[in-house]
Amino acid sequence: MRTRQAFNFVAALGMLLVLMTGCSTTPPSAPVTQPAASEAGPFHAIVDVAFVQQHVQSPMPEGVMLIDSRPRRPKYDEGHIPMAISIPESKFEQMRDMLPADKSALLIFYCGGPACDLSHKSARKAEALGYTNVKVFSDGFPGWMKVPGNFAAVSTDWVKQQIDAKADMVLVDSRPKQGKYDQGHIPGAISISDSQFDKLTAQLPADKNKMLVFYCGGLACPLSSKSASKAIALGYTNVKVYPEGYPGWVAAVGAETVTAKAADAAPVAKPPANSIKAGKAEGTIDPAQFKKILAENPSQIMLIDVRDKNEYDKGTLKTAINIPVDDLEKKISALPADKPIVFVCGTGARSGESYYMVKDKRPELKEVYYLDGELTIHKDGTFVLKEPA
Repeated sequence: MRTRQAFNFVAALGMLLVLMTGCSTTPPSAPVTQPAASEAGPFHAIVDVAFVQQHVQSPMPEGVMLIDSRPRRPKYDEGHIPMAISIPESKFEQMRDMLPADKSALLIFYCGGPACDLSHKSARKAEALGYTNVKVFSDGFPGWMKVPGNFAAVSTDWVKQQIDAKADMVLVDSRPKQGKYDQGHIPGAISISDSQFDKLTAQLPADKNKMLVFYCGGLACPLSSKSASKAIALGYTNVKVYPEGYPGWVAAVGAETVTAKAADAAPVAKPPANSIKAGKAEGTIDPAQFKKILAENPSQIMLIDVRDKNEYDKGTLKTAINIPVDDLEKKISALPADKPIVFVCGTGARSGESYYMVKDKRPELKEVYYLDGELTIHKDGTFVLKEPA
């Protein structure tokens, strides 16, 4: 009897527990965790196109990096903001070593416009890595292209695809013809040096809708961007730049595709023995002696920086004076004859053009040279020289 009573009590207690907790035997669902405000939605530091424009320069200012968060293929390859590097958001972890070592550097991320959150996600990841000056250009590439005068940049892969497909485009080499184009250029490219652009516009197609792609001496060379802007001012509507230029082409495709080489040019007379050791190419100064002169006796030479004034103002070599290549012709008569003259720029393109200009206008000046190679000059006057291959 007591056993039955105990059983009934336990059963009643069980029923009471069921009523209190509900009839379902399915365990309650885990609570849904909402993302924190800092992990979703728009990034907290948004910039407009004017902010981006002031930083898009060739070469890029020190301490600034513009980053395209879209997939490289096909988006970045077929069109991106000039000077932007490609770090797709999906590959951010694998490619984060491309970010600058300086955590205070300005990082500007962008992607496909206001509806695209890839740049916002990448920006948050960059902040998590300790970067303190991170921005997002939320209007992205579409917003960039809406601004009159802006143009798109394309990659080496895209240029090669167009050449292989025999696309209807005009590829323009903006470097000087002598010393650069004649020594080697991308197959099919025509030569319209930026300094001679206004005199050579007849080489451009009559059809203003024809695709024009300008290139020059690599990421440190502004000549292609300057020529692209001039073409847009003439009314051309489909203008692009290939920022990696000839060095990027040779590195990716190979020198065997070069259509003109120094050996094909007319032979030049061997220069007389001078006080300056010459480099391998005609008119160049030996890089090792150039460094030695600057370190020990810079007054031995007249050093002329032929970059644009805005580039010169950001940092130049100690003792260098500024005569932009566009202004050089009218100042050639004032160049001294009592000391060697050495021209420098960012890639050897404008300095080489200056050399040939002086040799044509004042052949009596025997000691005229230019520095060939990729020259990066810091604000304090120190420099890094990457010699040509």
